[in-house]
Amino acid sequence: MTNNTPGSLRTLATLLAADGKGIVRIEDRFDTDRRTFGQLSLIPAVLARWLGEVEGDLRQGGNFSARYFASGWEGTCHVKECRPQQRLLIQTKSPDEPDGVIEATLTADGDQAVLVIEDRGLPPEKIAAYAAGDQVHVEDLASYLAGRERCDARVRWQETPPRLPGTGRKAHLGPLLVCPGYRSAGSDRQDLCLADATRILMNS
Repeated sequence: MTNNTPGSLRTLATLLAADGKGIVRIEDRFDTDRRTFGQLSLIPAVLARWLGEVEGDLRQGGNFSARYFASGWEGTCHVKECRPQQRLLIQTKSPDEPDGVIEATLTADGDQAVLVIEDRGLPPEKIAAYAAGDQVHVEDLASYLAGRERCDARVRWQETPPRLPGTGRKAHLGPLLVCPGYRSAGSDRQDLCLADATRILMNS
């Protein structure tokens, strides 16, 4: 399970691209069964403890507005698909940002629940910032399930560089460009690599 204690730099986010848009993929596992996890994750009162303020209808076909704590994202969402304890697909709209799609799937692995989130339709030049925000949201969820408070988002953003797929290396926040040299095995989605070496550092 995610560890967001001070000094922990576990990286959950992987950066991808498709059709000129960025994708952030987050995967983590939690020490709780899928049923309990699924029941808790979409209750507005619970979301207000770790994700943000949510108002509206979270059922399939419903619409809701949201303001997320860690990332500061604000906008409206449409629930395209909601299969309790299995899959959630929402379409997002936010002023001055492109429309996006967020897909969350939940599977059981023994006594644990495995959560995979894909945040799609992102502007490539901002994808690293989205990745950091998405990771902090998932870490805050882990903290809630463990009975802890949310982290200091500002500090954590500086500690959560996303992975560059196929390299095992982590990328600090900065502008990204599509790099033809990286491609996910078995996928037609290009991975993203860092450009502009004068502004971005790479961890070894």
